[in-house]
Amino acid sequence: MLGARAAAGFPPLALGLAALAWAILLAWDASPYGRYLNHGDWTTLGLGAAICAALPGGPWLVGASVYAGGWVTMSAAMMLPTALPLIRAFDRMIAARPARTRLHLLLIGGYLLAWAGFGLAAHALDLVLHATLAGWGFLARHPEAAGAAVLALAGGFQFSALKYRCLDACRAPLGFVVRHWRAAHPARAALRLGLAHGAYCVGCCWALMLLMFVVGTGNLGWMFALGLLMALEKNHPWGRHLARPLGAGLLALAGLIALRALSGGG
Repeated sequence: MLGARAAAGFPPLALGLAALAWAILLAWDASPYGRYLNHGDWTTLGLGAAICAALPGGPWLVGASVYAGGWVTMSAAMMLPTALPLIRAFDRMIAARPARTRLHLLLIGGYLLAWAGFGLAAHALDLVLHATLAGWGFLARHPEAAGAAVLALAGGFQFSALKYRCLDACRAPLGFVVRHWRAAHPARAALRLGLAHGAYCVGCCWALMLLMFVVGTGNLGWMFALGLLMALEKNHPWGRHLARPLGAGLLALAGLIALRALSGGG
């Protein structure tokens, strides 16, 4: 009975970290440094500019570091709650082990590391696209076209085979743990399990996460809404059937924005 109560106490570790992440984001957003949550060129303003000027390679190094910190915090707030079924299954698997807290932290760390890698790649791609397309007159006249393209990409991906392959892996947490857990090397196995599940989660949800670049990476309301959508997709009994209607809605919205831009609507 004591072991069962102890085992039940570990999923709240992830919930506690997610709640802490939300608290940090809320405090950060309400502070004078709230603009640093966004991925724009804040390195030319205020404290960010002063720090960047004082360090060799400051604009790149400081910008990437602050962005990475904000993205990992955002990923913890949005995505850790979606991984609770896997964390519960993992806790049952290691219930008899004395170092369970450490193993849980390694699992969570691996999961967030996968999302951190995606976030940095997405940020780098965003910078490259901005630099490459900066002189394109069409985008200057129709800045909403970039948002429509991301919406269309996210909507189209909802119909792809890769989406459903990754989604099915995320929706079978016990089987996933059984396939990936290696008891002989628990610390390494916990980290790898978190990385593997995070990779499938990225594979399932990356296109929806790209929408944060459309609405603003610091928009807490959209963080909550997208996190809820991804949690329903991954964990609710009918969540698998949500993907296509959601994709159709995103494609329709992208089409409306594109038509409005082409027709000269303001």
